[in-house]
Amino acid sequence: MITEIILAGGGAVAGGAVAFFSAKKIHNASIDIHTEQAKAKAKVIEHEAEIVLQESKVKATEAELSAKNRYEAKERKLTSEFDKKFDEVGQKDRELNNMFKSELKSIMDEKEEIKKQKEEVVRFQEEVKKLEADFQKKIFEADSLVERVSGMTKNEATDVVLKRAEETARAEIAHIVRKYETEAKDQGKKRANYILAQATTRFAGDYSAERLINTVNLPSDELKGRIIGKEGRNIKALEMLLGVDVIIDDTPNVIILSSFNLYRRAVATRVIEELVADGRIQPARIEEIYEKVKGEFEQKLLEEGEQIVFDLGVSDMHPELVKLLGRLKFRASYGQNALGHTLEVAHLAGIIAAECGGSEKLAVRAGLLHDIGKALTHDFAGSHVDLGAEVCKRYNEHEVVINAIYAHHGHEEALSVECAAVCAADTLSAARPGARREVLEAFLKRTKDIEEIATSKKGVKQAYAINAGREIRVIANAQLINDDESILLAKEIAKEIEDKVQYPGDIKVNVIREVRAVDFAR
Repeated sequence: MITEIILAGGGAVAGGAVAFFSAKKIHNASIDIHTEQAKAKAKVIEHEAEIVLQESKVKATEAELSAKNRYEAKERKLTSEFDKKFDEVGQKDRELNNMFKSELKSIMDEKEEIKKQKEEVVRFQEEVKKLEADFQKKIFEADSLVERVSGMTKNEATDVVLKRAEETARAEIAHIVRKYETEAKDQGKKRANYILAQATTRFAGDYSAERLINTVNLPSDELKGRIIGKEGRNIKALEMLLGVDVIIDDTPNVIILSSFNLYRRAVATRVIEELVADGRIQPARIEEIYEKVKGEFEQKLLEEGEQIVFDLGVSDMHPELVKLLGRLKFRASYGQNALGHTLEVAHLAGIIAAECGGSEKLAVRAGLLHDIGKALTHDFAGSHVDLGAEVCKRYNEHEVVINAIYAHHGHEEALSVECAAVCAADTLSAARPGARREVLEAFLKRTKDIEEIATSKKGVKQAYAINAGREIRVIANAQLINDDESILLAKEIAKEIEDKVQYPGDIKVNVIREVRAVDFAR
């Protein structure tokens, strides 16, 4: 039993040993396989690394070649540009050298020419000196010959010539003296007539006052305060808008409107009468009434012009000329109403033309329009002759009318019987006793000149001569004139008035600059 057990144990040990050695052999074989696989993988990795290294070397070589190519291309480009710039610089240098050589040659040529001219001048100077010497010699010979022939010395001959020159000069001086004596007599006569006219017209004081002021009757004196307004706002608005001098004194229930412009006074009178009747006296209402009255006056002027044309039997006259005829009612010349003078001339010219065998209707038409320019002289610069001819040409009036406008003041010769009739009628109307007043006209001309000086300045909207011509109110455009420029504008106007207008005393220049913003709430 024991033997069997030992045999079994030995067999088991032997089997275990065999299994152990078998397992060990298998394990060693597995290790060898893994080792071989690892070596194989290592070789593969090594091979791949060599391939990558070769590729890297190739890429490095290619990059090196590419960089080299780019460098060489850039080098060639820069070399080419350098060569080009070098050529350009060389070309410029050659051009400058050529220019310098050309200028130098020109300077040398000029220098040579100047040298030649200088030599020529020296030669001419020598010739002149020689000619002067010959001239003096000839003069001496001539003097000697004259002395021998005339039997007089040089000094005696000089005295004779001087005496003759003195006699001639004396005759000329006498002629000049006689001429200026005649002129002095004529001027003295004119001056004497002027002095006599000044003396005689002193009796026309009341007449002038009628021509320069309008009075407005008030229901009560309380309205004077309302017309003046708080801090004088209403009266300032009236004077600035209407262009007249509003005089409020102690005369009961009366205010006075003063202006040389009849039309402004008439409009101002109507505006204040409307304001008094309305009762609402304030700046806004004053402007509203003024626009309304101005429109009514324009319509009234047209209607009066149409009535005049109808009464005289004149046809086919432009509406603007008809309106200007109506406006002549508010224009005076030498104290004579322009419309009254125009109607007189029209009637007289028609009669004279008819008696002389001319066209009565054409003479009436020419007489009616001969002073039409006087309706424009308050608004535009220039003489009434030029303004009238221009407006009649614009509206295609007859050539006889144009000729009459120019001829009645001697600007042209009368070319027809009708034109001559107008000239004669104009003289008759102006020359009749009591028709005109020189003093008033001189005052009106002075105030008109003052206004024209102000309105001729840039940036001036309106200008009104007020206070009997002793003050001018200038309304400036606030968008064109600032505060500082308004001061300069006042000085310029005052200076030009001093230079161009003759007047007694002082003239005050007021420049008003106002900014007004208007909008509507709807």
